[in-house]
Amino acid sequence: MATLATTPTTPTTPTASVTPTAPHAAPQPRRFPALRHVGPNWYASVMGTAIVASAGATLPGDPAGVPGLRAACVTVWALSAVMLLLVLAARAGHWIHHRDQARAHLLDPAVAPFYGCLAMALLAVGGATLTVGREVIGERAAVAVDAVLFTTGTLVGLVAAVAVPYLMVVRHRVRAADASPVWLLPVVAPMVSAALGPALIPYLPAGQWRESLLLACYALFGLSLLATLTLLPLIFGRLVLHGPLPLALTPALFLVLGPLGQSTTAVGHLAREAPTALGADAHVSALDAFAVLYGVPVLGFALLWLAPAVAMVVRAVRRGMPFSMTWWAFTFPVGTCVTGAAGLARATGLTALVWLALALFVLLTAAWAVAWTRTVHGVISGALPAAPPAPRPATARTT
Repeated sequence: MATLATTPTTPTTPTASVTPTAPHAAPQPRRFPALRHVGPNWYASVMGTAIVASAGATLPGDPAGVPGLRAACVTVWALSAVMLLLVLAARAGHWIHHRDQARAHLLDPAVAPFYGCLAMALLAVGGATLTVGREVIGERAAVAVDAVLFTTGTLVGLVAAVAVPYLMVVRHRVRAADASPVWLLPVVAPMVSAALGPALIPYLPAGQWRESLLLACYALFGLSLLATLTLLPLIFGRLVLHGPLPLALTPALFLVLGPLGQSTTAVGHLAREAPTALGADAHVSALDAFAVLYGVPVLGFALLWLAPAVAMVVRAVRRGMPFSMTWWAFTFPVGTCVTGAAGLARATGLTALVWLALALFVLLTAAWAVAWTRTVHGVISGALPAAPPAPRPATARTT
């Protein structure tokens, strides 16, 4: 047992040497400080740009007859590819030089769901490459690019669809009042895979390969749809019980259109490629019927949701809604409704659906032009807040 002595030490008593405390080293300045707040929400700008090219190229009727439309789609596709490379580089720099902030994003229930945007950005650019970019780089290269981006995006999307809800349960502290359409982002990513995967079916070997991809896309459709159905009541209940979203988060209401329009697109694309995968199978006609019987009511609900969403955005604008990256929610979800309506127009031959697709495409291009212009101006001026707006400070469970 050690004892404390108050008498002076003698030569036989061990003495403790005291080392002068060095002054605290000044914190080293972080490299690339501009990257510190480049969060995963920036991938939304890539998604929103790529969908303009894809939607424009797949409009029903005779889109090729519109002067300059095809060239504009090719230009927008090239822009989306460049944006994807830039955002990937910025996000890599963020993780390398600002790991503490990157980890904080994962523990922030307002930011973590945006990791689903990475998967959708990869998928959207890959799909646009096969649809539009093939005219520039050739079919073989376009298929290779889409195959790589589709595979990577699907795997990332499945990880996000599992990891983000897991974090919300065991790490994040959320209340009923915190429910937001942003929660849909991780679970919608597999639906994007289900919608874009069928385009690769004709390039696979006949037989098991094609049928496997077709059924895998249906599985992705199902898991995303059921996950969405579990979240929509929470989102609508939050709006009814707690009122409108914060002003900066109001554009996120458009995110609800994403799973609705994308699922309508998915069933249409799957039914169209079913004969290639299954041949003269009895299931093919059933899948055609399912695409219409599912797509029409779901697209109807999307239009129903669009009306109050627009009304609440107008209300927020009148109250001074600031520009933020959430404005990109006006693009990709609307684009999925364009492709969904276009698919139904081709399946049914109804002129009304052709006009609906065209009207939604006009809305999409207008929203994209505003969001892209304001984003570029915000980046150049440095006034753009990079982090997604959070309705409350992020907290995490310690258990």
